[in-house]
Amino acid sequence: MFTRLTLLEIDTVRIDTASAVERFRAEVLPELHEQPGYAGVLVMATPEGLGAIISFWETSEAADAAGSQGFYAEVLERYTTIFRSPPGRERYQIALAELPSVEATAPAAN
Repeated sequence: MFTRLTLLEIDTVRIDTASAVERFRAEVLPELHEQPGYAGVLVMATPEGLGAIISFWETSEAADAAGSQGFYAEVLERYTTIFRSPPGRERYQIALAELPSVEATAPAAN
């Protein structure tokens, strides 16, 4: 399995972090599900606007296919006004993974 790591900084004067994450969930996530080889995503953010997105891909080719000329470039173009500077991006092969279960990371019910 392969990953793409995107490091970014949200312009919190234009949009707060929670709203930016919600836009990603509502608008970008459904499109990710349509990408060949897509296997999942982790979205991390701070209230100050720092963020990291780790997307998971079945093959190296799938990780590269939505690259700078495809899906990724289209998303950056659409949301360029919410970033303080252009996001950075790298691709990695997963060497080891131990992730918490969804139940362990979900907010507790009140």
